[in-house]
Amino acid sequence: ELSSKFPEIIGRSTQIMEVLKIIDRVAQTDTNVLITGESGTGKEVVAQAIHRHSRRSDHNFQVIDCTAIPESLIESVLFGHAKGSFTGAVKDQDGLLSRSHGGTAFFDELGELPMASQAKLLRVVQEQAFTPVGMSELRRIDTRYICATNRDLQQEVNAGRFRQDLFYRLGVIHMELPPLRDRGDDVTLLADAFLKDLQRGDARITGFSDEVMDCFRRYEWPGNIRELRNVIERAIALSRLETVQLSDLPKPMREANATTSQPVSV
Repeated sequence: ELSSKFPEIIGRSTQIMEVLKIIDRVAQTDTNVLITGESGTGKEVVAQAIHRHSRRSDHNFQVIDCTAIPESLIESVLFGHAKGSFTGAVKDQDGLLSRSHGGTAFFDELGELPMASQAKLLRVVQEQAFTPVGMSELRRIDTRYICATNRDLQQEVNAGRFRQDLFYRLGVIHMELPPLRDRGDDVTLLADAFLKDLQRGDARITGFSDEVMDCFRRYEWPGNIRELRNVIERAIALSRLETVQLSDLPKPMREANATTSQPVSV
């Protein structure tokens, strides 16, 4: 999808080309994938690309956000439940894993999953089957697992907070996405691409001033690609000129640029 949406940056970025090659190879298999990297580096975008280019693309890409499920409801949300199996269970309910049958289950922020739930997930991954809460019937699924986390899961394993066996099961292929600050000129290539995409054909703004591009290169980008996109969208709304100016950027970003631009005293 990146290659069709932003063709002008493909071939100009070694790192993007490497990621696309890995996506292409991984998509041809059913192997479980673990994608790591800081928040905003594009982990879900990569997971979606793997799914879309796989044989499972005609089936569901089921997102399971491990930070959004209360611990007491994890089993019900994942596996489903029978009517009356607990207070509030007013009808039979399918779980998210049932919806991933034939397709892909994407566990976002896997490192947030409690230990007790990790053991139950391990059994499902191993057996491709589970039992809904309050039922005795074993349900079988055909699902590929792609997981993402901003944590170092090996450190979590060493600290006893994540199961080693689950780590090995889900991390057969490990893709680590680098932060934007370590990607060199990718930041300027992506800025140009977002500028064109977000204007949706109404190209009122043609580019960025030299000061803005220098700021982009110096800035640490704690929010990574997600933050860059938001900055570009904001600049499009605020800019009165044909090129984005330093004054169109958020104040914290301008202040950080001013600090890094000061000469070093000797």
